[in-house]
Amino acid sequence: MNRSHRRYAINTSLNSQTPEVRSSDSRGGTTRAHLGMLLWALFVGLSFPAVGLLSEGLPPLLLTAMRFSIAALVLAPLAWSQSEGRPGWRTLLLYAAMGLCLAGFFGTMFWAAHRVSALSMATLFVSVPLLAYCLGRGLGVEQPAGRLLAILALGASGALGLAWAENGGDFSGMQLGLGELGFFFGCVASALYPVLSKWGMANGMLPRQAGLRTFWSLIAGAFLIGLMGLLWERPATLLRMNLLDLLLVTYLGVFSSAMTFFLQQRATSVLTPGAVTAYSYLVPFVSMLLLFFDQPARMGMHWLPGSLLVVLAIGLLLRGARQPSR
Repeated sequence: MNRSHRRYAINTSLNSQTPEVRSSDSRGGTTRAHLGMLLWALFVGLSFPAVGLLSEGLPPLLLTAMRFSIAALVLAPLAWSQSEGRPGWRTLLLYAAMGLCLAGFFGTMFWAAHRVSALSMATLFVSVPLLAYCLGRGLGVEQPAGRLLAILALGASGALGLAWAENGGDFSGMQLGLGELGFFFGCVASALYPVLSKWGMANGMLPRQAGLRTFWSLIAGAFLIGLMGLLWERPATLLRMNLLDLLLVTYLGVFSSAMTFFLQQRATSVLTPGAVTAYSYLVPFVSMLLLFFDQPARMGMHWLPGSLLVVLAIGLLLRGARQPSR
């Protein structure tokens, strides 16, 4: 049976389903998307200790390009099995824009790392879900949703509380300057990535298969970030990498890049950009648990308010998973 016959058979099967069956499938897909994003938060949270084990002095942009290349290589068999031919030029342009979003975020993040305090970066990153919601409203892929906005505000408050606790209960390190402005634009780029994905699917420019979207956006991101690294960094410093560095970059490429972007793209198929990015509030909570495991002496009641707000926000998102997404 060729691909056109398979698509006809699939469409016929879907059309013959009752509304109750389709509604049940929709709820099941939404639940899987939420559970996948919980796994996404775990993978992202676990990636920070791995990054900390890398040798000092390695070029971060070129390392990120390597991670994305490894991730694309891991996803290549899945993308090949899902492929329906070479993407059209409009689709390729959209993938390039998505890759530019990835390059914009990682580029400004590494640029700001030596100019902005960790507290300022953590505080600014809290804006990503709210930015995704606003950008999604502008492109017509988010509906007016007071409940989601309330959840995002709750999660943002919790994430700010965790940033406050991480800084020893003090916001005095928070500043506003050129570095903070640059990183904020990087946060806008990060928020725009799932919005463009959702918009592309809604307008028939991107395939429904998450593996294909992840593969091509990672290819575009690896190329653009690698180009930035060649221009701004010294490629020769990659020769300092030892076997542990290679193993860590491979681990990060498989789990922190391939798996996380695939789970995010799969969730974007059924969730709105605001709901998808809301799970970024859970990442500092995972990092907090790892910190307590490594340094039990840092445990204290000052972590409790932010933790409770983040857990409550994610719980409300999961509770809404039973409602079919639109």
